[in-house]
Order: sequence, then C-alpha cells, then structure tokens
Amino acid sequence: MRGVCTLKIYSWNVNGIRAVEKKGFIDWIKEENPDILGIQETKAHVEQLNEELINIDGYESFFCSGERKGYSGVAVYTKIKPKSVKYGIGIEEFDKEGRILILEYNDFTFLNIYFPNGQKDEIRLDYKLRFYDAILDYCNDLRKRGIKVVISGDYNTAHNEIDLKNPKSNEKRSGFLRIERDWIDKLIANGYIDTFRYLNPETIKYSWWSYRFNARKNNAGWRIDYHFVSKELKDNILSTEILNHVMGSDHCPVVLELKF
Repeated sequence: MRGVCTLKIYSWNVNGIRAVEKKGFIDWIKEENPDILGIQETKAHVEQLNEELINIDGYESFFCSGERKGYSGVAVYTKIKPKSVKYGIGIEEFDKEGRILILEYNDFTFLNIYFPNGQKDEIRLDYKLRFYDAILDYCNDLRKRGIKVVISGDYNTAHNEIDLKNPKSNEKRSGFLRIERDWIDKLIANGYIDTFRYLNPETIKYSWWSYRFNARKNNAGWRIDYHFVSKELKDNILSTEILNHVMGSDHCPVVLELKF
C-alpha cells in the first residue's frame, strides 16, 4: 500500500519570463521548491532563453510559445516526470497563441493555461468565450475517460464580487462581465472546484493588480488566477495559498497542495 504524499502545484503569470528572471525568479523557485510550477505569459520563445532558465536543477521544463514573438506563452517546470506532454488541445485558432500546456501524470492530468483577455474588442471577447468552452469540452472528455483534472492558470476573470476590490465600477469591463462570470458558474456546475474559494469561502485576497493608480500598494486587486480541480479530486485538496507578498509581476503566485 502506498503511503500518503503531498504535492505542491504553483501557478504564476510572470508577465515576461526574461523580465522576472532578472528579479530573482530562479532563486525563488529554489527557495519555494514547488513540485509542479505552471507559468503564464512567458512572452518568449525557448530559443530566446538562457540555459540557466531552461535547465533549473531538479526540474524538467516544457515551453509552449505562440506564433507572435513577445506575446502570450506558457511553461511548466516539474520535478515529477510526466507520462506525456501536449502542446494545445488540437484546435488551431487556440493552439497558435501558445496558451495551453497539458502534462499527464499518474494521478491526474495538469493543464497550465493562460486564458485570453477580452478587453481589446468584441472579437477578442468572443474568442475568449469560445476558448473557455473548448477547454471545458476538453476537460469533460478527459473525465469521461476516468481522468482526474487540475486546471491552473490565469483565467482573466474574477468570479464574484468578493474577488475584486471594485466590483460595481467594473461590471461592464471584460474580466468581470456577467457572461464571463456565467462561464465560471458553468465550470463549477460541470463538477469543477475553485480550490481557494472551497477552503476559504469568505477570504478576500487578490492575485493581480493594475500597474496604475498604486493599485498594489492600495490592494485594489482582482483574484483571477486559479487552481480548479475536477470534483473527483475533492478529497485530495489539502491547502491553498495566494502568495501576494511575492513581487516581480503584476500577478502573484497561487499555490495548491494535494495529498495522495
């Protein structure tokens, strides 16, 4: 019989991996010692990165970049060797932006995702909503095959009023539109758990702050970075954290600890 082990999964939108590297990113990884770290918005192709960043001692790394240089991109550093790695979900219009990395492990499949921002115009909002639905369909298909799912990343939507400082003034802004929030409701209705809110139903804590108006200093933020898990992992949820003392980006890392 296998003993109980714990697994710490981190997610962080670094807003440029080369920029955050200069702010102590590698030392931070060594100090925090995550088992799996998903990062979003790398804004780089792997050939633009130095060897120290690609090969951090003790980790295997995987990078998924978009067609446009300096835009989007995700990466995963993992101590546990995955059974397989997928770059995207097989839908060209979504995969070409380099937003999705999928790592299959023995106990679950990990999706590290940088969900689109819908603020630019109606076309991008529609793209975001279709991307949302494509991810939900993909994860539901995995679960139909008996696979447990962890979906981590920057979702670019605050779910409820508790999840941002100024809900009323942002009701008509992408990131807090009713139609976007309805999709998170749908995600939950489909059997997925917002792990932070599950363990902290009343806690007000944010994971992103605008660079304008001294937003971080005033803690005028949004909680838009999540670890969702399929309900089959409900009993495996051990703890969650939002590390809002960690600087280096306009987002901060969020942590999920699972037990097996």
